[in-house]
Amino acid sequence: MKIEDELQTKKFKNEQHKAALNVMFTAYRVHTRVARALKPYGVTAEQYNVMRILKGSSPRSMCVKEIAGRMIERNSNVPRILDRLQAKAYVTRTRSESDGRETLIRLTDEGVTLLAEVSRKVAEVDGASVNLTDTEARLLNELLDKSRNRE
Repeated sequence: MKIEDELQTKKFKNEQHKAALNVMFTAYRVHTRVARALKPYGVTAEQYNVMRILKGSSPRSMCVKEIAGRMIERNSNVPRILDRLQAKAYVTRTRSESDGRETLIRLTDEGVTLLAEVSRKVAEVDGASVNLTDTEARLLNELLDKSRNRE
């Protein structure tokens, strides 16, 4: 469906304005679908993002600042997210031996197991949400990368 129909308007300042709204609207839609898929597992999209980041660095632990720098939502409260993941036994925290002020985070075996299961579900949602061929997705990725390079 066209963005004009979704938003029930044809009034856009210009094509850039329309594109920005289209990206925001689409991102919100994808986020909502992912959140819905994660809900039965008791995990939020931000918690899932942290778990993916930790899995990517495994077996190496990561400090909170490192995790925060890789988050999709840069305004996330990473310590609070980690508190919740630790309460669910999906991550562990240890003090750095080289710097006692630094806390190191690692995914637990339970976290790895849950992440594998949840990732399969999210992959299904991603495929259904994007609804593009690989060639189209590659072009979209290039255009979005180009758009962000203006920052």
